[in-house]
Amino acid sequence: MALTINILILIISAFVLAKSGTLLVRSLSKLARFLKVSEYMIAFVLVAFATSVPELFVGIVSALNKTPEISLGNVIGSNIADVTLVMGIIALLGRYTKIQNKFIFKDLFYMFLIALVPILLMLDNLLSRLDGFILLIIFFLYMYKMIHKNKSVERINNVHYTEVFKNFGIFFLSILLLLGSAEFLVRSAKEISIELNLPILLIGLFVVAIGTSLPELVYGSRAVLLKHKEQALGNIMGSIVANSTAVLGITAIITPIAFNFSLFLISGSFMIFALFIFMIFIRSGSAITWREGVALLMLYILFIIVQFYIQGLPTVQ
Repeated sequence: MALTINILILIISAFVLAKSGTLLVRSLSKLARFLKVSEYMIAFVLVAFATSVPELFVGIVSALNKTPEISLGNVIGSNIADVTLVMGIIALLGRYTKIQNKFIFKDLFYMFLIALVPILLMLDNLLSRLDGFILLIIFFLYMYKMIHKNKSVERINNVHYTEVFKNFGIFFLSILLLLGSAEFLVRSAKEISIELNLPILLIGLFVVAIGTSLPELVYGSRAVLLKHKEQALGNIMGSIVANSTAVLGITAIITPIAFNFSLFLISGSFMIFALFIFMIFIRSGSAITWREGVALLMLYILFIIVQFYIQGLPTVQ
């Protein structure tokens, strides 16, 4: 009976995810036109941080429970999932995504460098409170740069402010629905895994990392299907920046992250490699094709195989 209920919750949550993703894309595109801000920038700054809330929630809870290593693994796993699994699916749906926004190529390089910062800070096997503050400062400086880049915008004349407020309301409501439904989906998936007696590794590898990447996947998929392809790319890049700085920074400030670096060497190295491949794909030909999407998906499968081979399956509880 409990298994049936959890399956129903999972299906309903998936439906709400899809619907709220559609509402979010439509409200954002209207707000972008009103503010005369590029859809890419508004997706990068607003949606990227909003869809990183699941990772932030995991980070805060794990830090308060004195197990911040969970947040570190989640951030690395989520970043890998974003640029391989999520971006691979988005590329397949979009078939051929031409990059029009010239700022994206520079932002790709900054994204790669920012994602490297926490890895470098962890070379001493500790992400201290000072390191956390450094990551937060980087996050706020970069967000300021992104907003300042679009500061010289003019307002549209004859604006219907009731329409603007309505779309702001839809935006925040859809964010709440997106995050809430993702939370229920993750919880139900975890319960299903336990009831079916699946290995704990599968729960951590798929439910936590992929589960917290669901908002990016749903938002990006809906954006591509609604012909707002640069929103999807901006969201992925912004989420990686938010995960690598704000999420890890807040977690480390609450509880410093001490760990055995060798345990994260494989996943950390794979994250850097996946981000590099993602950057190369985008910069080559100023587009990402469905073939490159397939390559990104294969890269994620390779990551899973490597994790299973190196760590091995734990004993089933």
